[in-house]
Amino acid sequence: MTFGMKRRAVFAFCLFSLTLPAACTQFPALDSRTTPELFAADYPALVPIDPLLTAAHAGQVDAVATQSGIEARVARLKARAAGLRGSVLSGAERQRLAQGLR
Repeated sequence: MTFGMKRRAVFAFCLFSLTLPAACTQFPALDSRTTPELFAADYPALVPIDPLLTAAHAGQVDAVATQSGIEARVARLKARAAGLRGSVLSGAERQRLAQGLR
């Protein structure tokens, strides 16, 4: 048996010994979480799928309107950014600040 085979055998044994306790785990009692009212409730009514599909298609996003809305917002944000690129200080304020730093 080579070193690689021994290594695989040890790895397999370790993996098996770690997963074995998980196989013996008790699952929580899920039935105890169900209320008596839920047990007594009727099954939901079955409805035709066509009205549901029609409602789903009516609620879809209009790609053209969404694209134009996004482009308009981008244009507004670019215009706002261009307005903010200017100098914050006036020429006199800039001179006064420069004199104060000397």
